[in-house]
Amino acid sequence: MNNSSIVGISVPRKEGQDKVTGRAQYIDDIVLPGMWYGATVRSTIPRGRIKQITFGAEVAWDDYVIVSAKDIPGKNCIALIAEDQPCLAENCINHPEEPILLLAHADRHALAKAVNAISIEYDPSPAVLTLEESERCCDIIWGSDNTFKTYVIQKGDIDSAWAKAAYIVEGEYRTGAQEQLYIENNGMIAWFDPEHGITVWGSLQCPYYVHKALMTLCQLPAERVRVVQVETGGAFGGKEDYPSMIAGHAALLAIKTRKAVKIIYDRLEDMAATSKRHPSRTRHRTAVSKDGKILGGTIDFTIDGGAYTTLSPVVLSRGAIHAGGPYYWPSVRITAKALATNAPPHGAFRGFGAPQSLFAMERHMDRIAQIIGASPIVVRQRNFLKPGQTTITEQAVREPIDLEKLLDRALELSSYQSRKESFAEENESGEIKKGIGVAAFLHGAGFTGSGERYLGSVVGVEACADGAVRVLVSSTEFGQGTKTALSQVAAETLGLGYEDVDVAPADTMEVPNSGPTVASRTVMVVGSLVCSAALGIRHALRQSGWLGDSYSPEEFRAACRNYVAAHGALRSWSRYEAPPDIFWDDEKHRGEAYAAFAWAVYIASVRVDLTTYTVSVDDFVALQEVGRVLHPVLAAGQITGGVAQGIGLSLYEKVIWQNGRMQNSQMTNYIMPTSLDVPPIRVFFEELGNVHGAFGAKGIGELPIDGPAPAIANAVADALGAPCDCVPLLAEDIFDILTTRVATADRSGSPSR
Repeated sequence: MNNSSIVGISVPRKEGQDKVTGRAQYIDDIVLPGMWYGATVRSTIPRGRIKQITFGAEVAWDDYVIVSAKDIPGKNCIALIAEDQPCLAENCINHPEEPILLLAHADRHALAKAVNAISIEYDPSPAVLTLEESERCCDIIWGSDNTFKTYVIQKGDIDSAWAKAAYIVEGEYRTGAQEQLYIENNGMIAWFDPEHGITVWGSLQCPYYVHKALMTLCQLPAERVRVVQVETGGAFGGKEDYPSMIAGHAALLAIKTRKAVKIIYDRLEDMAATSKRHPSRTRHRTAVSKDGKILGGTIDFTIDGGAYTTLSPVVLSRGAIHAGGPYYWPSVRITAKALATNAPPHGAFRGFGAPQSLFAMERHMDRIAQIIGASPIVVRQRNFLKPGQTTITEQAVREPIDLEKLLDRALELSSYQSRKESFAEENESGEIKKGIGVAAFLHGAGFTGSGERYLGSVVGVEACADGAVRVLVSSTEFGQGTKTALSQVAAETLGLGYEDVDVAPADTMEVPNSGPTVASRTVMVVGSLVCSAALGIRHALRQSGWLGDSYSPEEFRAACRNYVAAHGALRSWSRYEAPPDIFWDDEKHRGEAYAAFAWAVYIASVRVDLTTYTVSVDDFVALQEVGRVLHPVLAAGQITGGVAQGIGLSLYEKVIWQNGRMQNSQMTNYIMPTSLDVPPIRVFFEELGNVHGAFGAKGIGELPIDGPAPAIANAVADALGAPCDCVPLLAEDIFDILTTRVATADRSGSPSR
């Protein structure tokens, strides 16, 4: 066998050359014979009923194909967790940008005029636009209290914690919506053939989510629905659930036109109509001992789900499970709820609820430190989870993690103490105030609790006639390195060269359902199954006599060629089986939430300009334990990209809502950090390994979005001497914080810093 290791080496990306040379074909590069183009007519009000639709006389409507809800052959819904979101509105409108009609024409440039020529008259109803309004009102559209989902996590005796407390520390923390802002907009092409059914090609994360939705919408059996992922220019969760909607629209137009139909959103439509990160509000009430140890507490975690359920229940679940951070809580009660509002539905975005609840936890740790008069570092050290202790869901920590050691290394790498002292001295004068902040956190890899068992993911590995090996998975590549990492795993398992392995296209006619490409599960869960399936190939070749116990890559390739020539296709399949020590109570939300956690400490240094009220990040240290690092360059890239997105969440990316509608839905007025706004991001790894992941790997993709916002907010609070409990922190927010601090100081008679 090949003795040289591929895992741990930064091999060239599988799709890299095609991307940099322009050979890669994205959805808008693809043109099918006789293809038409589609567009969507959307609502302009947040809530009400459709009274009348008028088609303007200035358009030759006979040249267009028009689809409404009455043309849907199956169930009018986007099938996901619930089936409450219509594909096309029939009578009721529950949010601005809700799709009402679809248009198709042979000339894509003729569509805009036609969309503008359609007038819709509404009978409007009062809209629910905030979490507080949703809590107060009772609405028959969504249910008795506008609640999509509620979870309660209970551990220990909360009442006794209050009695023992030296301090009771309270705080409220908020995070805003955030747009995924992938480089490539949403797009789909659909083609219908009465004999074979529907085929869609698109920019997407989860082929089998789209497959399920199309079966329901078009009333077709599984074998008559085919979903093919083409090259995808970024996703970040934004192409997890929404592609089912745009695929459904393209499919309905294809069925009615009997032609291939392409729908491509421009940036304005993509930003205004598609899902975003859930806005959140978290309330902490914590019993603390005299020396700063957490005795217990309550956490109320609430997210804004928008108008329909989509992925809110699972976003809420992960947010609730991460709400206690990497700390030991002897007792805690977490109440989590997802509420409905008349905004476009919120959905998946990198981190999936954890960035919201961890922001609150890490800001609250700094608040505890301030109340008891201790260092934020000391308070964290006294409360870190240790091996043998249990998380808030009563999952025992079995990994040999040493969070104090991780923190010490991050403090050293960031020169925390010396900077803390020098910043305090510099802040005595001048209009520039500097601060340094820390965030410690964890992120579970894979689906929560029984989720992986429910999925029952299947992975295949195929020995090809030319002697190469193909990995058969529905896990998709959208810039994060799926094809590269899984090829490394298969090559390492079989002792082959990296060039001897490839990954099959994500086509539901060719690959099994290995689960969605979400939840930091690809290298850990799917990668482990790839190992198992690859071993099945090796076993079959040995059993057939074509391969010996010891072999070279050349001998393995020859064995594959001989086997296929003699017996036909050789494929090995592996299905997920839950580890025997993973137990989860879905009803009580208790037990082993994740097979493994990644752990991290991030430290940010910032400066605040009191003339412009702007914040800039000067230095950022990102230290994480993510198990075995399979590809150092890709891993560092994941962390750097996640931190950059986290800086956007912290300081730049503010969605402006008006009557439920996004007002800044273009890249000219939705501000994100550029390369000039991102500081040196210094990335470091610890590698403890993981028995559940391929070659010891854990999930890595979501972790880096969890820590930047609290680290930066803590640093800004350190610089200003005032709390910063909401993100993003724009210039006007900094002005308000300072104005409030001065007003509070004037009332109390205390000097302001």
